[in-house]
Amino acid sequence: MRLRIDAGAGSGQRTRGRGRVATIEAVQGDITTQAVDAIVNAANTTLLSGGGVDGAIHRAAGPGLLEECRALGGCPTGEARLTRGHRLRAQYVIHTVGPVWSGGGRGDAELLRSCYVTSLALAARHGVRSIAFPSISTGAYHYPIEQATEIAVRAVRECLARPSPVEVLRFVCFSARDLDVYQRLLSAD
Repeated sequence: MRLRIDAGAGSGQRTRGRGRVATIEAVQGDITTQAVDAIVNAANTTLLSGGGVDGAIHRAAGPGLLEECRALGGCPTGEARLTRGHRLRAQYVIHTVGPVWSGGGRGDAELLRSCYVTSLALAARHGVRSIAFPSISTGAYHYPIEQATEIAVRAVRECLARPSPVEVLRFVCFSARDLDVYQRLLSAD
């Protein structure tokens, strides 16, 4: 299932960057198979593979990704690092570390927002025109899906309203329930 938002002015789904209009999409699927320039990995601080999205990306990319991640020396929460895509369709993997949900009292929202902002800044520096994001921190890190999606959608809209090479931003949801949340929030003005 795919929701592609190409709504008119005021919808927030077509945002201008460098005179171009960026499209924000939400789909249910496997992020490792997306035909985009870069996929974003919901990584842990070591970058050395884990479960969920992180494990799936490492398995699909092959051992070269782990070797390249070892050389990076980790990544703090809220920041992002870039590697090649290795055996993935995507040219790049942008690894970002989301916060573990602590009830919202330890700067969780700002750290999660920073994941999207720093990932898009890194993508822009490498000329990425299409990018796929998972729902960062909503799996093993237990961030509530509604709150996480609100933060994600707001952050990417703000980033794509400024000059950027990104033309397509795709949220790739694992479950139909998560997709429903993204669809609802993306459809809202």
